[in-house]
Amino acid sequence: MRYKTILFDLDGTLINTNELIINSFLYTLEKYFPNKYNRESLIPHFGKPLHDQMVILGNEELAPEMVKTYREHNIKNHDRFVEEFPHVKEVISQLYDFGAKLGVVTTKMSTTALMGLKLFELDKFMSTVIAYEDTELHKPAPDPIILAMERLEADPRTTLMLGDSQYDIQAAQNAGITSIGVGWSIKGKDFIRGYNPDYIIDDMRELLSIVKG
Repeated sequence: MRYKTILFDLDGTLINTNELIINSFLYTLEKYFPNKYNRESLIPHFGKPLHDQMVILGNEELAPEMVKTYREHNIKNHDRFVEEFPHVKEVISQLYDFGAKLGVVTTKMSTTALMGLKLFELDKFMSTVIAYEDTELHKPAPDPIILAMERLEADPRTTLMLGDSQYDIQAAQNAGITSIGVGWSIKGKDFIRGYNPDYIIDDMRELLSIVKG
């Protein structure tokens, strides 16, 4: 097996939270800035920490209150909007059976990250979950990936990171590990290709052959 440690982004990679995120943003932004934003204007900011997005879309002063509003709406509507991407559980189960060490590296808070993992029974396969509160710096900084590797006692040479945003690819590159972009990114396959990941996959099952080498 070429890769022994596989790290995953969560939203937009393992689980389809796109409609939940867009709905939560539009609900929040309409409350504070009526008629200013539409769904297309939100997508470029996907992948950044929530507070940073609220500063960009709103302002520094309102950001904490906006984050609170967003999270309350997001949690209330979580299970109604979230879906699993095709073949995710099947592939993760196989990787687990191979003996690979699996982990999640996300900019979400651990509470909501675990909600998504548990909803699709993916939590039992993950040996670590690095969430927003676990590091001071976040993707594209390498810090969350480095922390995950420390917890899993992973070798960078046999570790890869799978994600749907440029921040996942850049974080992997900055951490010195293999990067994989997913073709089902809401930002588009060509956008992800522009950040030069080592691989791009269009189907989760393609990950198995990469891991095996």
